[in-house]
Amino acid sequence: MKIAASLVFAATAIVMATPASAQFAKPEDAVKYRQSALSIMGTHFGRIGAMTSGKAPYDAKAAVDSAQIVATMSRLPWPAFTADTEKVTVQTRAKPEIWTNNAKFKDDSEQLQNETGKLLAAAQTNNLDNLKAAFASTGKACKSCHDDFRKDVK
Repeated sequence: MKIAASLVFAATAIVMATPASAQFAKPEDAVKYRQSALSIMGTHFGRIGAMTSGKAPYDAKAAVDSAQIVATMSRLPWPAFTADTEKVTVQTRAKPEIWTNNAKFKDDSEQLQNETGKLLAAAQTNNLDNLKAAFASTGKACKSCHDDFRKDVK
């Protein structure tokens, strides 16, 4: 039994150590993956924003459901920003600074993940004022990354 457990642990360690680029058959797949994750995150963040701005009625359950999705999705796109995707020919809004200032990009992505965790915790309080405050902080984290690393749509 100890041998089997050791083999499982070793296999898991090898898989976890595999570079992110190996997770995608082509660089274009990585771009589509990260765009999809960010799109879903944005959609659910927008639903919360509609509630916090009064454009949609506050629904505590819907806020928690969306915040859970936002928190989960906030962890997914980052491994798909691999160096081989910098020059992908499909439409992308990623600025070259992602690769030239990767340390800040990583810091920004970690800040977003931290803030989305706080957003979920605030949503779980079923208190609109708590949700508004956490939404504003999370929005600042989004904006910081967008300002530095996302091209405007023309």
